[in-house]
Amino acid sequence: MASHSDTLVVFFGATAGANGGKLGSDEREIILLVWQIVDLHEKKVGKLQRRLVKPDSLELTDQSKEETGLSVDELYKAEPLDKVLQQFQQSVSAELKALGRSSYTLCVDGPLIIRQALHPEASKKNLVLPECFYSFVDVRKEFHKCCPNAGQVQDLTLPSILEYVCIPELPLSEQVMGLKEVRCMVQLSLHILAEPYNHKFSCFEAVKYKLESGACSKTEPVDSETVIRARGLPWQSSDQDIARFFKGLNIAKGGVALCLNAQGRRNGEALVRFINQEHRDLALERHKHHMGSRYIEVYKATGEEFLKIAGGTSNEVAQFLSKENQVIIRMRGLPFTASPQDVLTFLGADSPVTDASDGLLFVKYPDGRPTGDAFVLFSCEEYALNALKKHKQILGKRYIELFRSTAAEVQQVLNRYMSTPLISTLPSSMVPMPVLATPPYLATGSTRDCVRLRGLPYTAAIEDILEFMGEHTIDIKPHGVHMVLNQQGRPSGDAFIQMRSADRAFMVAQKCHKKMMKDRYVEVFQCSTEEMSFVLMGGTLNRSGLSPPPCKLPCLAPPAYAAFPSPAMLSEAALYQPPLLATPRTPQPPHSPHPTPTLAYYPPQHHPAQLYMNMNMNYTAYYPSPPVSPSTMSYFASPPGSVALAAQQPHAQGHVASPMMPQHGALVRMQGLPYNAGVKDILSFFQGYQIVAPWCWDGAND
Repeated sequence: MASHSDTLVVFFGATAGANGGKLGSDEREIILLVWQIVDLHEKKVGKLQRRLVKPDSLELTDQSKEETGLSVDELYKAEPLDKVLQQFQQSVSAELKALGRSSYTLCVDGPLIIRQALHPEASKKNLVLPECFYSFVDVRKEFHKCCPNAGQVQDLTLPSILEYVCIPELPLSEQVMGLKEVRCMVQLSLHILAEPYNHKFSCFEAVKYKLESGACSKTEPVDSETVIRARGLPWQSSDQDIARFFKGLNIAKGGVALCLNAQGRRNGEALVRFINQEHRDLALERHKHHMGSRYIEVYKATGEEFLKIAGGTSNEVAQFLSKENQVIIRMRGLPFTASPQDVLTFLGADSPVTDASDGLLFVKYPDGRPTGDAFVLFSCEEYALNALKKHKQILGKRYIELFRSTAAEVQQVLNRYMSTPLISTLPSSMVPMPVLATPPYLATGSTRDCVRLRGLPYTAAIEDILEFMGEHTIDIKPHGVHMVLNQQGRPSGDAFIQMRSADRAFMVAQKCHKKMMKDRYVEVFQCSTEEMSFVLMGGTLNRSGLSPPPCKLPCLAPPAYAAFPSPAMLSEAALYQPPLLATPRTPQPPHSPHPTPTLAYYPPQHHPAQLYMNMNMNYTAYYPSPPVSPSTMSYFASPPGSVALAAQQPHAQGHVASPMMPQHGALVRMQGLPYNAGVKDILSFFQGYQIVAPWCWDGAND
């Protein structure tokens, strides 16, 4: 529109469900539209227009029937929304022509009818709204500008405003819903246009036509009062689908961040950043609204959470995303040898990439190795659709997957791959470390002074857990955070935390249960050290109680993780001692009067056959990591010239003795062994090194 100063069209609507302050919160359709023109120059008004709208679902709530006075029979005879909007345009255009005016602006009592009812419904029904519905003025805000002492905008209502300016109420005969509200808004508009206010309508609000893409820096301040978390999204949904779900509300530039799971795939959640708190609050009213056949949950989130997902620091990514209004496509499964020219040839001439090879961004590991992922920029939707048609076509000897992507997903994928690996690999040069001389194992007990964290993100580090605990970190025992690894040495999503008392553990379980960490909620259960040992052996622990492990035999933990003294006969409680945390300790001096501690991975057995049978029982082992970040986990190396392995010698009576650990040796853990490797293969591997006894334990052979 050329100008906003010619004419106002006072506009009102009602739905088949909630109205007033909850208008649009229940997804019910519009059933009533009322409007009237106000000439801002001549201070004249046009004809009052009222139209019924036929909804797709002819159902009215009792509240709506009472407020609107409408029945299903009346609505059945009405026109659908698209026809009524055409009538609106024709009526307004005819009156403007008669008045000699050229432009108009909608005037409403609060933004709900435009933002929460009309735009969402038109989006679901694939209706193209006239341009006039993308700009409007709110009579409450205009009045507040004239009379700032009348109260806060959110506290103002039309009756209270009329009472403040001494405008009398309408007769009861004219208090029909829709007609009453429009007449009151017209009276108020004329009142503030006249002396002594001489007000000019200038607080124009806009509805964005489309989502603006853009990059977000980790240093950019993000107000937590503008961010929400949407959960339950279809896995194939894009940022445009999310913007359509929130149609009518203004999302900040680059404000949609799709969350990825540990495998780099979308997990059905997204963080959305709006331009201000008002739009965020309106978005929360769409909790459990539908996207297709799925309902979407909408919750508050923080700016920090948004930056963790969407923020980036890479100059390469910032430069790649600096080109605005581009469509981003993600390619997955590329051959590691693929070059930019190979990708351009694969996409073909019908889907030209923006700026050729400069429109490609290959995702790499920190050491420069390719991951098989890449992001591609296209200048228009047509080129992107042509590219998507090549989904699962062959490049080299691999089929390539193509998906729509977002700027936030680019940042998230790059952040994930460029970060330091969670579990470090075996260093090429092993630095000597002291042998465990003091048994720092955890004593079992029934006192419930521990908590178990379940459902941790696989990328979570010790720092994330401490941040998750918040103010309760002061109650954690020294070295009391134990992350649990699975049999492959990877994070299992569990962790145990030792608190200073049972009361503190109870408080943590109450306040932190199902609290969010990154893109997941974490369950927190109170437990004892004994229960922790059960879980470490493969048992389960939840609020329903404790399920013992499948086997009551202790786990054969790898030497790098387990070492604790074993008496001649272990008690039943000792069977559930957790594996030792690999914390380096000061070695005992040679003249120490204390005997050398022994290492036991299973209790002494009195019959070799029984030992063999127990060793082959089916169980699931869980190994705790050191009480430090897994990224700093180290391996025990031998002193120069020797590698000490646990030795085992049979007694003359036929009993099996506990393995003994030489004081000046060290343990090494071997990963990646062939499944058919035996003791001889391992000894052959260490040929040339001094081993205390020609025997080693491979976890499978006796």
